[in-house]
Amino acid sequence: MSIFARIAVSALPVLPAASAWAGESSVNLQTPVTQIASEIYNMHTLMLVICLVIFVAVFGVMFWSVFHHRKSKGAVAAHFHENTTVEILWTVVPVLILLGMAYPATKTVIAMKDTTNPDITIKATGYQWKWGYDYIKGEGEGIKFVSNMSTPQDQIQGKAAKGEHYLLEVDNPVVVPVGKKIRLLLTANDVIHAWWVPALGVKQDAIPGFIRDTWFRADKEGVYRGNCAELCGKDHGFMPIEVHVLSADKYAAWVSEQQASHAVVADDANREWSMDELVAKGEQVFAANCAACHQSTGQGMPPAFPALDGSAVVQGPAPTQIEIVMNGREGTAMAAFGKQLTDADLAAVITYTRNAWSNSTGDAIQPAEIAAARN
Repeated sequence: MSIFARIAVSALPVLPAASAWAGESSVNLQTPVTQIASEIYNMHTLMLVICLVIFVAVFGVMFWSVFHHRKSKGAVAAHFHENTTVEILWTVVPVLILLGMAYPATKTVIAMKDTTNPDITIKATGYQWKWGYDYIKGEGEGIKFVSNMSTPQDQIQGKAAKGEHYLLEVDNPVVVPVGKKIRLLLTANDVIHAWWVPALGVKQDAIPGFIRDTWFRADKEGVYRGNCAELCGKDHGFMPIEVHVLSADKYAAWVSEQQASHAVVADDANREWSMDELVAKGEQVFAANCAACHQSTGQGMPPAFPALDGSAVVQGPAPTQIEIVMNGREGTAMAAFGKQLTDADLAAVITYTRNAWSNSTGDAIQPAEIAAARN
């Protein structure tokens, strides 16, 4: 290993503690809570220090030369050509500096790719504009939910004061236990997204038709927030990520709660709902999944996002609307919600749109009709 590499590696532990300054500064990286995030923070600081030293050295010599060899002091320009020693130095020194920077960076990048032997595996699917999560291995296996931004529209439209976590809060956060290795399998349903939580040291693209993976192990309980980091359309800025890191006992309690909730969802899919129940639930589902494009008034934003109020599709045969909501409409911005929403959610939101605003079909779509359409 070169002397510069050894200096770089030995300098990492003695750099300013990440958790100290990052937590106090509004312009620095988030406070790291994983080993990888700490290494990223320390390397970021190290690279800045190296670049600063080079900057000061180069420009210091340049300005010193300009000042001490100015014409008013009678300086006479020297005429010379090749200098083998200088040429060797300005080749070898930058190479050693680059090696010193590359060694710790390469170690960290290799560690970032080591997704072997996870305690829990979660599949994260990017949608326009939300995240779907499936716990597919480890404690909590079988848990599945969709995570939507929960910042109220009144705050977004400037009708109410901004909350503490404006645009960074969700209705269903990712929940993981502290100290456990979490593997994330990332893909997307429509366009390229990216799952990015700086405090965890994680940023990985989610690409339609591909599975990418990454991992983290949080060393501290808490709530950590991030965003989609790939420009993915109209509501790219409204696609936050929220991760709750809990103790083992609290995580076990959350798993039990989610499993009980899934049992309720199964019951909801098998019972018959009243019109009032469907409309009430449908309004909530619409606000979380549809209002961004079609607006809370149902007027949409034509031509990209057509109005639902008075729509021939919404007021027409129910099977046609069910098919469009479940499978989307090719060539348009209409997403497929069949994989995102439960049978009860789909039945409720379709019932709501068919009986909201000026629409009054009187139809009450039941979960059984959605289940039949899936088959």
